[in-house]
Amino acid sequence: MENSAILLTAASLGFIHTVLGPDHYIPFVALAKARAWSKARTAVITFLCGLGHVLSSVLIGLAGIWLGAAVGKLEWIEGIRGDVAGWLLVAFGLVYMVWGVKKALRGEKHSHAHSHGGPEHAHAHGHEPEHAHPHGPAAAVTPWALFIVFVFGPCEPLIPVLMYPALKTGMGLAAAAAAVFSVVTIATMLASVFLLLWGIKLFPVERMERYAHALAGFAVFACGVAVKAGL
Repeated sequence: MENSAILLTAASLGFIHTVLGPDHYIPFVALAKARAWSKARTAVITFLCGLGHVLSSVLIGLAGIWLGAAVGKLEWIEGIRGDVAGWLLVAFGLVYMVWGVKKALRGEKHSHAHSHGGPEHAHAHGHEPEHAHPHGPAAAVTPWALFIVFVFGPCEPLIPVLMYPALKTGMGLAAAAAAVFSVVTIATMLASVFLLLWGIKLFPVERMERYAHALAGFAVFACGVAVKAGL
């Protein structure tokens, strides 16, 4: 009975800490929309970032158990990682937002410069919507930047979830609790991302496509600010 309670607690904490942390899904939604990621690409990037997110905390927890470190010391380490992750989100979001604004302004100048030729003139010169070109250096860098941010991002509830059963009954239950927490966390991230992407389709956002990158950068930046503010 006690083992079931611990596993249920691990699952509940995995779900709650993910849903209450918009930084777990808003960046993926914003960037998937801006960069026109396919569903498969969005799922893979979200999954890998989530995996790096939970595994990094599992490794710290296991190292703490092996070294006999107290929960308080590990939570202090997780706090430092949280600060680093928050600053990385802020920096990445700010840089991406500035790049997105410049990209939108360049597109606006091109549209104005070729407006006298009509749609046929624009097509002849290959000036298609910015949203139709999700490739390039930024497209390659973005998933890696997100992955690094999420590896640094701590799973604060995971440390007590991992250490309590380890000290109570042994590593078997601790491993099971960590696995349940990790699976629920990643599943909740994926569900939240695709639910929000589906919801966005219900609103007319075509007029905002030119500013999609700038808005995506702002969303990531805002998540970083929220993390730093402890919201």
